[in-house]
Amino acid sequence: CLPFLFQAVEIDGEHYWDGGYMGNPPIYPLIYGTDSRDVLIIRINPIEIAEVPRTAREIMDRVNTLSFNSSLMREMRAIGFVTRLIDEGALDPAQYKRLRIHSIDAEERMAQLGVSSKLNADWRWLCELRELGRQKAQQWLARHFGDVGVRSSTDVATMFL
Repeated sequence: CLPFLFQAVEIDGEHYWDGGYMGNPPIYPLIYGTDSRDVLIIRINPIEIAEVPRTAREIMDRVNTLSFNSSLMREMRAIGFVTRLIDEGALDPAQYKRLRIHSIDAEERMAQLGVSSKLNADWRWLCELRELGRQKAQQWLARHFGDVGVRSSTDVATMFL
């Protein structure tokens, strides 16, 4: 639940807010909670924004982007570090997972949107986002389906480091 729109959701006596404030998306449960070495990240926040923010609204948009990306960037840097240590022989690959990272995003479109778009619950807007997501997923599958189970389709060093 988005704190700006809704109160916390209570489940079994525990209250929950949007997890994006702590992990967006949280990667480590996928590492430790599964046997899979493939991780598919669906990025909804842009990493690269070309323009320097100048107005108060633009600065708030940038703060939002940075805060929602910070945990993902931190986790991906840790994954990149472990991968490098495995590749250099400093860590035993039998003891550590060498992950295959995949990523689907709509970076260009998402970079055009301000923080107010995250508060837009209009049905047509949500359907537009769903359609954009489907298009991006189909494009990714056409290009990278053969990479799953074989190699990363995302260059972690280029994208996240």
